[in-house]
Amino acid sequence: MRRLLGLLVQLPGKWRPVPPLKFKHTCPLVLSSSSLQADSTSNGTMNGTHSKKPLLSDPQLFEDQFDELLTELTERDLTDPVLADALRRMREVMVYNAPGGKRNRGLSVIGSLRELLPASELTQDTVQRALVIGWCIELLQAFFLMSDDIMDSSVTRRGQPCWYKKDGIGLDAINDAFLMEGLIYRLLRRHCRDQSYYVHLLELFTETSFQTELGQTLDLITAPPGQIDFNRFTMERYKAIVKYKTAFYSFYLPVAAAMYMAGITSDEEHNNAKYILLEMGEFFQIQDDYLDCFGDPAVTGKIGTDIQDNKCSWLVVTALEIMTAEQRAELETCYARHDEASIEKVKALYNTLQMPTLYHKYETESYQRLQKLIARHAQNLPHPIFLNFADKIYKRIK
Repeated sequence: MRRLLGLLVQLPGKWRPVPPLKFKHTCPLVLSSSSLQADSTSNGTMNGTHSKKPLLSDPQLFEDQFDELLTELTERDLTDPVLADALRRMREVMVYNAPGGKRNRGLSVIGSLRELLPASELTQDTVQRALVIGWCIELLQAFFLMSDDIMDSSVTRRGQPCWYKKDGIGLDAINDAFLMEGLIYRLLRRHCRDQSYYVHLLELFTETSFQTELGQTLDLITAPPGQIDFNRFTMERYKAIVKYKTAFYSFYLPVAAAMYMAGITSDEEHNNAKYILLEMGEFFQIQDDYLDCFGDPAVTGKIGTDIQDNKCSWLVVTALEIMTAEQRAELETCYARHDEASIEKVKALYNTLQMPTLYHKYETESYQRLQKLIARHAQNLPHPIFLNFADKIYKRIK
């Protein structure tokens, strides 16, 4: 995976590198994307025994870990024969909904931990627990997305029909989503109960879930179905929705989990990380809003529905700030309607207002703000944690 070792400034059509930030972190950093499956020494031994197995990358380890967790949860955890049908259903739900995404959240746990701990402390058990915690975040993501798709009447997700849209599923998907959430705490108990950071992880996951649910509540009540009230669509309300619905669980959660694993528990350092990560989370959601309208469904894997779903998105909020009274009247007649003609009129209005140009300008400004936040708040944290995250989201097309 490509690393951002210097900060980048956007110029027309390309990125120009500028001098890298000076790290104040004195702990040895593991910058390779290859994974240390166990403690290794210069003579090629692993935990005292010679190993000829090639080292796997973190994405490969992460994929392999899912197969192991699938077997653990559906075959070795609960063995009561009367649960056989329920466990088969749970396996089907996991296989359909947990993999398939970009996995940025889950992989960021092990990626961040590699920046926080010296290689000598990255034992096989430590790496495995980081992978498990990463999959807990992916299960949390599956829980949110399965629920969100039902509430939004979405059609596709990750290039396939939403789970509730599959034949024979329907609203039973609500209980399936609950299963995904329940598995998080089962895995944390099974793999981390004897670790000093176990309670920190429990509090982190429960608090983050609550924050996300509050953000979803704001999202739902800001734009109830069939009720168009653009007076509610303010930038202040939009940023509140984004912060709570997306930024905490997508950006702060994986880094905070790695920090707790590394023994970093001070509120000061966690708040420093939040300043940076919530900024990235805000941009990520704005980017998601843009792709919902202007992205290619063949690339993004989902059909955008924000216009017809009456969503308080960055596009509509920004448009409302700059459009004329006549354009606002046109928007009011077309927004939140499901016919193709109305949807295309809204998109045409966005193009007239040059929303793609405004978005790309915002992207550049957001990255520049991120540079300043890293310089100001990451004085005791390794900068690659944040730069690697930025490398994954800025300029993405899906």
